[in-house]
Amino acid sequence: MEKKPLYEGKAKQMFATENPDELLVYYKDDATAFNGDKKGIITDKGVLNNKIATFFFELLGKAGIPHHLLKRLSDREMLVKKLTILPVEVVVRNIAAGSLAKRLGLAEGTKMAKTVLEFYYKDDELGDPMINDYHIAAMNLATPEQMQKVSEYALKINEILSAYLKEKGLELIDFKLEFGIHKGEVILGDEISPDTCRFWDGTTGEKLDKDRFRRDLGGVEDAYAEIMKRLLDHDAQ
Repeated sequence: MEKKPLYEGKAKQMFATENPDELLVYYKDDATAFNGDKKGIITDKGVLNNKIATFFFELLGKAGIPHHLLKRLSDREMLVKKLTILPVEVVVRNIAAGSLAKRLGLAEGTKMAKTVLEFYYKDDELGDPMINDYHIAAMNLATPEQMQKVSEYALKINEILSAYLKEKGLELIDFKLEFGIHKGEVILGDEISPDTCRFWDGTTGEKLDKDRFRRDLGGVEDAYAEIMKRLLDHDAQ
């Protein structure tokens, strides 16, 4: 009998393990956009995202950012610490693109004078609405101390990743983060991958992320493989 996941999201399944403090995460090839209105399959996306997310977690861990990854188990599976996820998604924006460009009437590609942090209430049925510190406090979604730590980590992660990716000829446009509580501490969860980030080629501006799926640009699989190749400086096979 096939084991049922404890939770199944748009891109991943989570399974219980023998250790109640650990979960097994399985990365799928399913792709969604616009809060699930657009659906598709990106061949081997799960394999690439598992490797890319593992790489980023390990990079951040060496720089002192606590995260949930314990180890990558296989092409599609990783073992993680079990978190109580904070229902607040964090979006870090360096350059105007996507919803920010549309909302504020900015030309896509406009460099922001300062990094922007945005918070979204994690609720698919509501379409993950944007919220601020006042909403978070009023709804008891997280404590002020937790949100201070979330913001601190988000900005530090941005510094680390932006600098690293620049060396690889990539521009980090924006990205989404999720955090959770593990034994009373705020730590980074979910994943960091072309599903959750906008990566542009630093020279040509070519999009190398899920925007290729969102906007029907084609070459989605090649873009994900290119990110993997640049991160490790060798083929993603």
